[in-house]
Amino acid sequence: MKDLLIALRPQQWVKNIALFAGLIFSQNFFDPLRVAVVFAAAAIFCLASSSLYLLNDILDVEADKKHPHKKNRPIASGRIRPFTAHLLSYVLMLWALAAGYVLNRNFGVILTVYLVLEFCYSAYLKNVVILDIFCIAAGFFLRVVAGAVVIDVPISSWLLICTIFLSLFLALAKRRGEMVLLEDRAASIRPVLAHYSLPFIDQMITIVTASTILGYVLYALSPQTAAKFHTRNLQYSIVFVVYGIFRYLYLVYQKKEGGAPEKVLFSDKPLLLNLFLYMAAVIAAVYF
Repeated sequence: MKDLLIALRPQQWVKNIALFAGLIFSQNFFDPLRVAVVFAAAAIFCLASSSLYLLNDILDVEADKKHPHKKNRPIASGRIRPFTAHLLSYVLMLWALAAGYVLNRNFGVILTVYLVLEFCYSAYLKNVVILDIFCIAAGFFLRVVAGAVVIDVPISSWLLICTIFLSLFLALAKRRGEMVLLEDRAASIRPVLAHYSLPFIDQMITIVTASTILGYVLYALSPQTAAKFHTRNLQYSIVFVVYGIFRYLYLVYQKKEGGAPEKVLFSDKPLLLNLFLYMAAVIAAVYF
């Protein structure tokens, strides 16, 4: 049971915090019913994502055996049989889909798109240069969209743009972290990395970093944003966004981290503190 729990990768469930973006920016953070609905949606995404992690580990078992860290995963190490992992994966996927459509039909559609996309990524798209990065980013993006859809609130175009570029930023940092960790073995363990080089990834990171910051600044200073929240105080959250991105870049480039965003976020105290301060600034501006 312990190995099965490890195989579900509960440490990655933190990614589902993204579902709460729509709740917060739609000014429904203190609505108990909608908060409960988003929590339920996040739990469903936990089931769905874990089903995909199991499936991915089955498909990548041979490559994981060569990886310095992934070789210790329950499936790659042989502690869990592929048949058991397959069975649990399909059961979790069916549970997630059934619960998703019961909770909200449109949310169920988004969840289905997420599952299909991630299955295609695990089966083939992870080996297609550039598209592999977009697939990783799409996982974050669809979570944000799902969080808004499940409570029937619109998402501003600016927030969608910020989400897209931030997702690409995290995906590129993840790829760079893998290349640095695996070094000369990168292409043999993950073939798509043969098509990348550190200078090429660094160029893309530079572009999406600038785009992410600019997108958020334009969103925070937009007249439409000020009209929606009846205040211009969201501009004071910009400093936390800029610091957070710079701190993440520091960890990626100077500390050679970034391969696992969820690990970086909860292992770096300054970054975690900055996240809480950002949330406090947003809630203060939007609600008070």
